[in-house]
Amino acid sequence: MNLVAVGTVAFDDIQTPYGHAEKVIGGACTYIALAASYFLTPVRIVSVVGDDFPEETLEYLKKRGVDLEGLQIKEGEKSFYWAGRYHDNFASRDTLDTQLNVLADFDPILPETYRRPDVLMLGNLTPKIQMRVLEQVTKRPELVVLDTMNFWMDIALSDLHEVLKQVDVLTINDEEARQLSGEHSLVKAAKVIHAMGPKYLVIKKGEHGSLLFHRGDIFFAPALPLAEVIDPTGAGDSFAGGFTGWLAKTGDYSFENMKRALIYGSTMGSYCVEAFGIERLKGLTPAMIRSRAQEFENLVRFDIP
Repeated sequence: MNLVAVGTVAFDDIQTPYGHAEKVIGGACTYIALAASYFLTPVRIVSVVGDDFPEETLEYLKKRGVDLEGLQIKEGEKSFYWAGRYHDNFASRDTLDTQLNVLADFDPILPETYRRPDVLMLGNLTPKIQMRVLEQVTKRPELVVLDTMNFWMDIALSDLHEVLKQVDVLTINDEEARQLSGEHSLVKAAKVIHAMGPKYLVIKKGEHGSLLFHRGDIFFAPALPLAEVIDPTGAGDSFAGGFTGWLAKTGDYSFENMKRALIYGSTMGSYCVEAFGIERLKGLTPAMIRSRAQEFENLVRFDIP
């Protein structure tokens, strides 16, 4: 089985109640690839950076089993940069600066070895870029997973609807699900979104866990209570990496296995938030991941006499 992930590889400047981390490594594709690499390798990525991106980070990604053939490096240009400040409760944040740089005219090019993926993870980018990737695939992936956000619903809704027709799994947060569907009830929202194309819908609720919907079936995965949350920036993308990594590793896309994928996604997201940027995703072991997944299981295990 193989996994291709599409998204940003970037610099972030992050302010939280726990401090200020300047120009840390971030980007959706970075988090997705690192989290997924604990389940299978290689993880093939499609993205773009400038020549200011550190070579040591690229070497580290290679050592983790991330295939960089699809990563474009633009000479004389700068990488995508985002700066943000989180409020004390982490429930909201302010964007302080966004510099698209190389992302402004990014045209994703899939190398020949990338064009027959078993699992395709389309990270949060413009729907047109996501569609451009789908157009280059020569064999329909066994599973297409898409992440998007309210910004694209505001400015590119018709393009997003076209992409959704080709998607198996959509991952969004609860407010985005309500906006996309026009329904306040998440159960009703799921029915509306299923009709748009996705067979499965994952609704992320931050510290309140996540929900999986499929043909009337619903599964809830709790969030793990943590003593400290340092930086939630990459949590959703780390979730996506754990989720798709498990599915690509097992090749099982049933509802029952999607439940396990949800837990492994939540596991990787819970590790990610414990440090700034990608630092906490470094140095994990299979035993650590298994142990934390067991903690999730223990949260909801009980008997009804």
